[in-house]
Amino acid sequence: MESLEAELERAKALDSADLADAIEDIGFECTRCGACCTSEADDPHTATVFPDEVRELADETEYDFRDVARPMPYGLTDGEGETFEWALQTDDCGDCRFYEEDGDGTGACSVHPDRPLICQTYPFSVELDGTSQPMGEAVDESGIVRAHECEGLGRDIDREHAEELADSLKERAVRELEEAIGVRDNYEPANPDSGDVVVHDSEGAKTPDGTEYEG
Repeated sequence: MESLEAELERAKALDSADLADAIEDIGFECTRCGACCTSEADDPHTATVFPDEVRELADETEYDFRDVARPMPYGLTDGEGETFEWALQTDDCGDCRFYEEDGDGTGACSVHPDRPLICQTYPFSVELDGTSQPMGEAVDESGIVRAHECEGLGRDIDREHAEELADSLKERAVRELEEAIGVRDNYEPANPDSGDVVVHDSEGAKTPDGTEYEG
């Protein structure tokens, strides 16, 4: 396995035109089905979001940090302990809190212009260690680009949209690897008290409201 630093250099060297070719080869058009924004089989929606993206969304929406993101649930036991990274906040149904549905059942994102990179690029990912692979195994691939389960796959996509997706996909790969390196370099076991949650991100150990953990 390559080091994260080596994978980061590979991500920075990705050719956006090649990524766009791969996206065109696979094909994609969003059908606004809402499947990527909602819970599945009682499993709450989980989408990784960078700490600066949380702050930007909080500023745009005038929400608090905790209204935008929650500690990634993986690694927590009975809602306490230590975990890594943030997930978009969910509503009482387990859906992304920014997901809305029109009267005809068509899905929509209430913060679409400011949505995080993970949302901009779904259902695609790149095959690099240290980057996220959403929604399980890939169902299609072309070159280094993987496509994950989505009813919009296989549909025609125009070149302009493919290039926009490719640029965002490369940016996300670079950001994910930079974040992973930051988490690794800043990690120190926090040993939180009973009932506490500590989130380790690239900026250090934090409480669920995004402030520095001082325990």
